[in-house]
Amino acid sequence: MLNAMSVDVEDWFQVGAFENVIARESWDQLAPRVERNGHAVLDLFDQAGVKGTFFTLGWVAERYPTLIRRIVGSGHEIASHGWDHRRVFTMDANSFRADLRRAQAAIEDAGGQAPVGYRAPSFSIDKRTPWAHAVLAEEGYCYSSSVAPIRHDHYGWPEAPRFAYRPLADADLIELPVTTVELRGRRMAAGGGGFFRMLPYRFSSWAISRVNGTEQRPAVFYFHPWEIDPGQPRVARAPVKARLRHYTNLHAMEAKLLKLLGEHRWGRTDEVVRSERERLQ
Repeated sequence: MLNAMSVDVEDWFQVGAFENVIARESWDQLAPRVERNGHAVLDLFDQAGVKGTFFTLGWVAERYPTLIRRIVGSGHEIASHGWDHRRVFTMDANSFRADLRRAQAAIEDAGGQAPVGYRAPSFSIDKRTPWAHAVLAEEGYCYSSSVAPIRHDHYGWPEAPRFAYRPLADADLIELPVTTVELRGRRMAAGGGGFFRMLPYRFSSWAISRVNGTEQRPAVFYFHPWEIDPGQPRVARAPVKARLRHYTNLHAMEAKLLKLLGEHRWGRTDEVVRSERERLQ
């Protein structure tokens, strides 16, 4: 079964865990590593023979068009991650629309393609944003992969469906949540990111196999370019929990990813959305 492999393209200083200690106004004064790390991810995918989706900040696309052109030219999907990693539940419908349009313009200018997919920063579409899917549909997006159907201290919508669904009765927009697995009555995240870095590899691989086999549904996996960069600067003033989440097992991430890429079948998110759309008809 084809699973969705995705990359949330943002730099080490743009992550939600550091948003209260690193001001957006200082970003241009910090040492950028996203272009270098983005090319390293592309090399990794080339090595594994995998195509994926790059959910990219407009802020990044505007500054690093060469990276965006390589993503598109290599046959990967370019998609939107918003402009500057503002969580959707911190905006209203009008500011969300403006954020989408600004990001789309930068991504399209850099890569020559308008994104049809969107992922909210920190999976921040939830019950607090009942207008978000409607705005995405109105702006011409075909799908969103913005919901994490779990309980988490930073995000989560545990009442949301675990697999692809239509959030609007009057639009074709598909929501493709990040993968979770049910284990002994508990729902657990199994779709990548820090969970993949910190938990044993065999759990993630087992969870993907279970979703594909027992539940007969595709998995949705994500990670960030900074997660394969153990040499990135350390933010000493960040909270201890944030530092643990961000820096744990960075040195092991690339090898774990290569193993995962080889053990399961992966493709672009828009390909998986097409197959799920047929299922929902």
